[in-house]
Amino acid sequence: MLREIINAITDFSKSSRRLNIAFMLGWQDIRQRYRRSKLGPFWLTISMGVVITVMGIVFGQVLSVPMHDYLPFLAVGLIVWTCFCTSVMEGSSAFIDAQGMIRQLNLPLTLYPIRVVWRNIIICAHNMAILPFVFLIVNKDLTWNLLWVIPGCFVFVWNILWISLISGTVCTRFRDMPQIVNSVLQVFFYVTPIIWMPNALSPRSASMIVDPNPVYHLIQLLRAPLLGEAPVLLNWQIGIGMAILGTILSLILFGKYKKRIAYWL
Repeated sequence: MLREIINAITDFSKSSRRLNIAFMLGWQDIRQRYRRSKLGPFWLTISMGVVITVMGIVFGQVLSVPMHDYLPFLAVGLIVWTCFCTSVMEGSSAFIDAQGMIRQLNLPLTLYPIRVVWRNIIICAHNMAILPFVFLIVNKDLTWNLLWVIPGCFVFVWNILWISLISGTVCTRFRDMPQIVNSVLQVFFYVTPIIWMPNALSPRSASMIVDPNPVYHLIQLLRAPLLGEAPVLLNWQIGIGMAILGTILSLILFGKYKKRIAYWL
């Protein structure tokens, strides 16, 4: 086990010295995807803005929640969830999509999940441009709790990175796994307070559905500060605990099967 961890840490260490390559590849992916587009990734921002507007009006009425509270909650939740979901899904195929480079170039393999996460962080930053308009519409003010976004973002990215590394390694070996990952993410979307608010549940139901939900706590680390609140202690405990345990698990798994990934492609 110790050898696997050392192998994985060595790969991460090499990647840390070549982060410019991962960042360059992430930018290149976005430029390639929107090469002939005038607005580029802002098409995703426009699409996200339309979805937030329509869902906010419809579900705000259905759930009988004041728009002042519901629209910002929905907007931040959807943007952060999209970043999480897309990072995990694309992370599942991080090695598969880069098989040409892996076969031809001697680069650290952890660069490829980093590339995926960086790409989705850029897109998430574009989508965050929606929030000032949402806050202006509902006349919502920012508070000093916004500063909690900085450590919250660190924990959030840390978690999606190790999840992407594990899913990328497993899905490279078992090509049916991406569909399973997609199905699991769909389940989490419905059981996580994104389009519905936690206070819609009774305290007992919330303790059974919301409190044990790790995705909720990750999203809350960013959503709460943006909505003017500080994340509660349980959010930090779950988020940091997941990051530590997940990192150890990913180092063991990746370190054990690192040399086989090129043969699985």
